[in-house]
Amino acid sequence: LFQVVHTHKPHFMALHCQEFGGKNYEASMSHVDKFVKELLSSDAMKDYNRARVYLDENYKSQEHFTALGSFYFLHESLKNIYQFDFKAKKYKKVTGKEIYSDTLESTPMLEKEKFPQDYFPECKWSRKGFIRTRWCITDCAFDLVNIHLFHDASNLIAWETSPSVYSGIRHKALGYVLDRIIDQRFEKVSYFVFGDFNFRLDAKAVVETLCAKATMQTIRAADTNEVVKLIFRESDNDRKVMLQLEKKLFDYFNQDVFRDNNGTALLEFDRELSVFKDRLYELDISFPPSYPYSEDSSQGKQYMNTRCPAWCDRILMSHSAKELILK
Repeated sequence: LFQVVHTHKPHFMALHCQEFGGKNYEASMSHVDKFVKELLSSDAMKDYNRARVYLDENYKSQEHFTALGSFYFLHESLKNIYQFDFKAKKYKKVTGKEIYSDTLESTPMLEKEKFPQDYFPECKWSRKGFIRTRWCITDCAFDLVNIHLFHDASNLIAWETSPSVYSGIRHKALGYVLDRIIDQRFEKVSYFVFGDFNFRLDAKAVVETLCAKATMQTIRAADTNEVVKLIFRESDNDRKVMLQLEKKLFDYFNQDVFRDNNGTALLEFDRELSVFKDRLYELDISFPPSYPYSEDSSQGKQYMNTRCPAWCDRILMSHSAKELILK
């Protein structure tokens, strides 16, 4: 982050985090407050004299908790920045640095929603949802939406159909968010939606391509006859194992295919955004799949063998927002 600030010197910076506090948030939330304080007081951020931080830390409130964190930093050279009050329906001048955490439900400067439970019934307690803020800089108004969509619960189920059932769930949730931010309650403005969309490559098509000449072995559970593992082997070459697939295992023998030329060869299988092309625009992707990198800091550039690498983390925008950045 400090490197980006040093290199690009942005005047307005928005940082959207998901799964704030990590998977063990009950134990980790104490680290979050320390991180935020150090970030705000750091030397690298000294020229940002105004800030707004919104942290959904109240994990005890199951019906509301999203684990989203939205950070906004304003450079001292920027004058007359306003933020929208959704309750009063008017803009307020941004001054000073403010942190909001356990009171997000009652904070009028944002809209926060958690997706209804029936969107993803097999997940007994999902933290997926979105936070929206609205800003105005020199008469230019825009929404910034922090989003976290549903994941693939099982590689085996994702592999069964093209597109996968999970893709359909994400499609429904993203459609809900887009409808919500352009509904009749407030004036329509340009919007940027960025966060963890959990977009995945079309698993069935990827496996068919990566293992085009392989033979497949199916392993079933003895008691339920349920498929628990698929093994793809080369037809010759001593029947070398190319891919092993389980609920939470995607073990392909050659990770370089996901890294070479930033994984560009696999972009044709990144199809989930195509249904929204009339509503959303994205700049060209010039980075390798953003997930799932190893959680071991000594192997930060390695992918874990839990999921097929994919471009889960994206920056999307309305077509009117595209015009703003191309000006």
